[in-house]
Amino acid sequence: MEGRDNNAFIGDSSPSIAGQFRWNANTAANGTTTTSTTTTTTTVPVYLTELTDVELNGGTPKPVSDGENPAVTRTVTPSEGASDRDQWGKGIEFLMSCIAMSVGLGNVWRFPFVALENGGGAFVIPYIIVLLLVGKPVYYMEMILGQFSSRGSVKVYDLAPIMRGVGYGQMLSTTIVTTYYASLMATTLRYLFDSFQSILPWAVCDDRWAASCIPSGAMNASNAGMQMNESTLINRTSSAELYFTKIVLKELDGIDDGIGLPDLRLTLFLVLSWSMVLLILIKGVKSSGKASYFLALFPYVVMTVLLIRACTLPGAVDGIIYFLKPQWDKILDPKVWYAAVTQCFFSLSICFGNIIMYSSYNKFRHNVYRDATIVTSIDTFTSLLAGCTIFGILGHLAHVTGSTDVGNVVKSDAGLAFISYPEAIAKFEVLPQAFSVLFFLMLFVLGIGSNVAMTSCVMTVIKDQFPRVRNWQASTVIAVCGVLLGSIYVTPGGQYILKLVDYYGASSIALVLAIAELIAIGWVYGVDRLCKDTEFMLGHRPNLYWRLCWRWITPALMFIILIYNLITLEPLMYKQYVYPTIAYDIGWCIFAFGLLQLPIWAMYAVYKQGGKTLTEKIKNSLKPTADWGPLDPATHYEYKKFIDED
Repeated sequence: MEGRDNNAFIGDSSPSIAGQFRWNANTAANGTTTTSTTTTTTTVPVYLTELTDVELNGGTPKPVSDGENPAVTRTVTPSEGASDRDQWGKGIEFLMSCIAMSVGLGNVWRFPFVALENGGGAFVIPYIIVLLLVGKPVYYMEMILGQFSSRGSVKVYDLAPIMRGVGYGQMLSTTIVTTYYASLMATTLRYLFDSFQSILPWAVCDDRWAASCIPSGAMNASNAGMQMNESTLINRTSSAELYFTKIVLKELDGIDDGIGLPDLRLTLFLVLSWSMVLLILIKGVKSSGKASYFLALFPYVVMTVLLIRACTLPGAVDGIIYFLKPQWDKILDPKVWYAAVTQCFFSLSICFGNIIMYSSYNKFRHNVYRDATIVTSIDTFTSLLAGCTIFGILGHLAHVTGSTDVGNVVKSDAGLAFISYPEAIAKFEVLPQAFSVLFFLMLFVLGIGSNVAMTSCVMTVIKDQFPRVRNWQASTVIAVCGVLLGSIYVTPGGQYILKLVDYYGASSIALVLAIAELIAIGWVYGVDRLCKDTEFMLGHRPNLYWRLCWRWITPALMFIILIYNLITLEPLMYKQYVYPTIAYDIGWCIFAFGLLQLPIWAMYAVYKQGGKTLTEKIKNSLKPTADWGPLDPATHYEYKKFIDED
């Protein structure tokens, strides 16, 4: 087999790369290829010759004469072979899956609000700078490692076993996010099904709230406008907000007396959400890759339709201008840069293990540099597109209610998706149900795409540790556990728990683990070694920009953000509600459990290493394992020779 055939990865059209080695199976005298195979091992005789310039230009290779290059025989166990690991059917499936993963609910409801709070159009400048210095370098780095090693987010730390706790900590964070993310999808499904009613249920006031409610429907728009000018408005709430808190969530005023029992309808929608994830992942990436086309492209169709509709509404232009208008006085505010880093970090899903996992199913020579550039650019474009769409609709809402400030009708985070936007849609005079269905179907598809990626990440960790576990078995177990754990978030006190778990179990841990990951790869494993791996795999060495970011700039920025976060740390609250002491204690225990993965697995790695002294064991645990490198045996052999000769 020749180097231009890409080391047994048939179907990848990537050409051979300068410096790559050619390997040939032992050829018998009659010209047939022979391999010795048993049920447990495969003997692979390999001839190694360096590719000549003639071959690199498509010429006929020089035949190997007897005695010129002696065969090197390796015995390979089946677990070493690349054939046992799933791969994407086509390279485009990987790209689509990354887009579906990175472009999620946060792009629709978090980015517009964060941008508005932090300078509007001026926020785009620090965001793009952060994207170039943090987002894109880390995205590319994780793609390289996953594809190069064909390992999941935990096993990839064979590059430095002492840092394996980073992978386990990230898996814990991803698991936590997966459980509550599905509950948000359940809420989205509730709104999606309610949108088929002849009158949108959040457009009118329930009799129980008549004295304190402002109807959100179009027929009441003029009345609402008059209410906006009266002092009594301060004691009134829109029917859209009351519907979300009183009907959908049945939200409590606090959790001092418990969180209550799960809501039946939301629980059924939670089961339906996980059933969709299970169906997509039933065959691993082979099935999720096929679904990725729809998961990645459909939201853009809906977003385009909604943007066109928004631009035809009175007041929409004012809303878009309000969103994009730069507030230059905020551009030097540290809070703005902190918001840019955190938004970029969580929007792209970097340092959670998902990118490493997805790229581990790539063919070895796949062009991840191109895909990293495309995904990070599309993610930013989508956030801006979603912002214009959302604020175009909210501008119309402000217009019909008589508000002179669009900011008065904007709710933060989930409130933007489940209160502000539904209220705006309720005021549509033409087919509000249709636009409501489109909006919530888009949200659901965005949520599915992200949740499929997070669930796949956990599945891959399981399958890396237990290769005999089948995809459907792993996905079924995760789905069942997801329903059981997710039922906590569909209780009347569920939003309180969601806020607590997200803060201590995801956001806070993620920053620390991200810094640990950057240290593990950039300093323990080394940027130079990473560049050699990239050169062997892609045929070019990363330039100075990437090397500076991986070694210095990105870790430094993340460390500054962590310090800033600790300095400005305030007690967590939900709608001005101060949690009971036991809730904070549980939160800090979750945080500590995540961080303890670092020393626990570090000590285990040192203990398992060979060496006569503790110092020797520690030094060995800082080095890659003996089997670190490409999964394919022949490519792995070439890689070892490439590293040794460099």
